[in-house]
Amino acid sequence: MNNRRLETLRAMGVDVWVRRQGQTPVSCPDTESADVESELLIETSAEVTPDPGIEVKKQPAADVSDYDWQQLESCVANCTACELHAGRTRTVFGTGNKQASWLLVGEAPGADEDQQGEPFVGRAGQLLNAMLEAIGLQREAVYIANIVKCRPPGNRNPHREEATACHAYLERQIALIQPDLILALGKVAASNLLHCDDTVGKMRGQQHRYGEAQIPLVVTYHPAYLL
Repeated sequence: MNNRRLETLRAMGVDVWVRRQGQTPVSCPDTESADVESELLIETSAEVTPDPGIEVKKQPAADVSDYDWQQLESCVANCTACELHAGRTRTVFGTGNKQASWLLVGEAPGADEDQQGEPFVGRAGQLLNAMLEAIGLQREAVYIANIVKCRPPGNRNPHREEATACHAYLERQIALIQPDLILALGKVAASNLLHCDDTVGKMRGQQHRYGEAQIPLVVTYHPAYLL
């Protein structure tokens, strides 16, 4: 793609994507469940990454088991429990109705979310809003969160240790909300919540249970994958 075409697309507000080297496209959405924005493609915009010559200081995650919403959000905003904190613009805590019946869980913030501090605000978020409206729900009626609260470099999948460092925050959000249903958006969210490595195609279409409270959990494709 020449520079003139690239600049034209950018001026039109069209995101330009390139395939990561060595990766192959997903062949069938019914058997493979990669989230497109994070597993197949990376944005050509500049990335904020830690200087490899600078030691990234990490602190253990706090015990948030008795935190209220304000305490929890403040703790997340100041979290340095994994390396993702070194490259973030803002933490992405979550948004929506804190007494919602439905909790939607994605994988991680993207570029737009990192800038605005709110989950699902880019093209995938627009599709998610339309999906909710199609079943008679407004975005404000549900609560939306992610497996991790900081953007991974290049929109890659969160590493296991990063998801583990953030797990207590999501657990506390679930405890505070007490949802009637958890909707896992994509394989990364489903795998971390269910501790299962099956494809989305295999996990969807059935009801799972989450945690000691046995909250009903269903799995579907990530809106970015559908795009």
